[in-house]
Amino acid sequence: MRVVLAEDHALLRAGLTQLLEAKGFEVLAAVDNLPELQRALTDPEADAAVVDVRLPPTFTDEGLRAAIEARAARPGFPVLVLSQYVEQLYARELLASGEGAVGYLLKDRVSDVAEFVDSLRRVAAGATVLDPTVVAAVLERAAASPVSRLTDREREVLGLMAEGRANSGIAAQLVITEKAVAKHINNIFAKLDLPADTDDHRRVRAVLTWLGV
Repeated sequence: MRVVLAEDHALLRAGLTQLLEAKGFEVLAAVDNLPELQRALTDPEADAAVVDVRLPPTFTDEGLRAAIEARAARPGFPVLVLSQYVEQLYARELLASGEGAVGYLLKDRVSDVAEFVDSLRRVAAGATVLDPTVVAAVLERAAASPVSRLTDREREVLGLMAEGRANSGIAAQLVITEKAVAKHINNIFAKLDLPADTDDHRRVRAVLTWLGV
C-alpha cells in the first residue's frame, strides 16, 4: 500500500516513515507543510494518507482541510488524521461526506504500533475508525441526540462501531455472540431511523448520527 505522510515534527515524521515501511507500506511522500501535502495528495499512485491536523503555516487545521479537499477530488480516498487533542468538530467534518474510509486518532495512539497499523489498514479498506477518547467524549453528550433512544448496550455497540470494529471484534470486546451483535446493530439502525441500505453505508450513517453530523 502506498501512503502519503504529513507531519511537521521531524523526529515523529521520520519515526512514522520507518514504522510504516517496516510494516510493508510504501511511503510515497513524507512532508511537513500544507503546499507539499496538497501536491503529494494529487499523486494518483497514492492509496491512502496519514495526516497531522495542524501544519505550517498557521498550525490550525491545514492538514484536515487538505484531507477534505483530497476526498472531494477523489471520493472515498482513505485518510487517517492524527491530532494532539480531542476535537469532535474535526471528527465530524472529516466524516461529513458519509463515505467512510476515514480515521481520527490521537497521536498518543501511535505508540501502540499494532493498533495504529491496524487502524490504517481498516481505514484503507473503507472503515471508519475513531479514537476511543473521541468515542468517550461523544458518549457524554449523547443524551441530547437521537442516540438517547438506544439502550446502554446498543450505545456500547455503536461506540465500538465508531472505533472501526467489525461484528466479530465487537462480539469479542463485549463477550457476546456475533448473532447478538447483529441484532443490536439492527436495533440501532431502526431506532436511528436509518432506512434499509448496504450495511457498510448504514454503519457510517449511524456513526454520523451519533456524532451529531
